[in-house]
Amino acid sequence: MEHQTFTWDLGKENRIIRGDVYAATTKSPLPVVIMCHGFKGFKNWGFFPHAARVLADRGFAVITFNFSMNGVGENLEEFDELDKFARNTYSREQEDLAYLLDRLLQGNVPLREAMDTDKIALVGHSRGGGNSLIFAMDHPEIGAVVLWNSVARVDLFSDDLKREIREKGVATILNARTGQEMPIHREVLDDLERNRERFDILNRLPSFERPLLILHGSDDRSVPLAAAKQLSSAAANARLVIIEGADHTFGCVHPFRGPTPYLDQALDETARFLHQTWSESQ
Repeated sequence: MEHQTFTWDLGKENRIIRGDVYAATTKSPLPVVIMCHGFKGFKNWGFFPHAARVLADRGFAVITFNFSMNGVGENLEEFDELDKFARNTYSREQEDLAYLLDRLLQGNVPLREAMDTDKIALVGHSRGGGNSLIFAMDHPEIGAVVLWNSVARVDLFSDDLKREIREKGVATILNARTGQEMPIHREVLDDLERNRERFDILNRLPSFERPLLILHGSDDRSVPLAAAKQLSSAAANARLVIIEGADHTFGCVHPFRGPTPYLDQALDETARFLHQTWSESQ
């Protein structure tokens, strides 16, 4: 197993993308999996490093990364850039993905020699699933998408929170794990409004015909199972797998205490689906 890290400066707004690449040593180029974390998430959270290594062991070159405005800085483990978190829009996250894809296609990523860039998939957890779908619908270079407990719509803020943000310019939400009050700036709502049609996942999905795997825990309380069923019903070419008993993080916590049967199932289903996708595209 090879593992290399990268740090990229986007050259604006002090935005930095920090990431990791995992790949087994091989002479044949490997399909690429780009993993997208969710809201209040980061690449080193809980199961992400383990999941990346498992997928790399199963024949993929795996890229994990922090969205540039996710609020986690150089320490990689703490939300110490809440000023950035406050202004983290879907549009900025889409820009991050576009920057990553461009570098990947140009050969400017670590372990690029191990990658088959004709076979690129996105794996997104929670909000990262929403980002993955939006990006794939806008970029034909993405050949497949896997959703882990994904949102079906981008605006998940309560009416009360949005009212406070509109009135005061900023409001906070609690991070139950860290106890931090995390700010949300008005420009986040403005971005959702400006991009209402582009970010309307359910309305756009019927025209998305590339392979899509939807994995969702039956006991997810953060993003209810109904979201997965909505996505599956709207999609043109989707497979829905319900992981019985799994919650939003497949029973895993941060710091990571080891895999669970739910996470094992999610990884098994993901690897099987992607291998089948690429074998059928030969």
